Amino acid sequence: MQNLEQSSSLEWVKSAHLIPYESAMEEMALYVDAIQQNAVNERIWLLEHEHVFTKGTSGEDHEALNVGDVPLMTTRRGGRITYHGPGQRVGYMMLDLRTREKDVRLYVQTVEAWLIETLRYFSLDAFTSPGRIGIWVRTQTGEEAKIASIGIRLQKWVSSHGFALNVNPDLTYFKRIIPCGIEQYGVTSLHHLGVRVSIKEVDDVLQKTFRVFF
Repeated sequence: MQNLEQSSSLEWVKSAHLIPYESAMEEMALYVDAIQQNAVNERIWLLEHEHVFTKGTSGEDHEALNVGDVPLMTTRRGGRITYHGPGQRVGYMMLDLRTREKDVRLYVQTVEAWLIETLRYFSLDAFTSPGRIGIWVRTQTGEEAKIASIGIRLQKWVSSHGFALNVNPDLTYFKRIIPCGIEQYGVTSLHHLGVRVSIKEVDDVLQKTFRVFF
């Protein structure tokens, strides 16, 4: 089941069931091609994946420590290796930067600011850190931990892929890899930090705060 909402030039698709990674990649690639041909609106697709590890263009084989029975898939997004699974809200952003600003760095910074503002709605003081990709928070013990990852791809100035925000995934899966190539820091989630919100609540805030930045 998918919920589709549309504004004048942007569609929001919210999937309520788990989406296999391969099928999502195929659908996203087709949609990006259609945007390039000016045949469809821009789209934000919010979903959860079945258990999968994905390795981006900067990923290295040794970062997969013990994936076990979970598939490890190579993908064309930027970034290194990460985990996707139930309880993690993934946002695939198919935006036409030809009609916005053709600035890759600005685009990434805007995605970061969007996620930070979203987390602020849930009383979390999130931040970025030089040399470390993604969005970070401090845990109850004061340690820094990653709560969201970012990996994008641009084709003819149309974006794909996006972000993965940990709402309530099983964090033990991250121990099977070196998340985003960073060994010295942990991974956390909204629920792990005591913020017991639903996927729908997160979706609502993402959609609300999106308008501020894009």
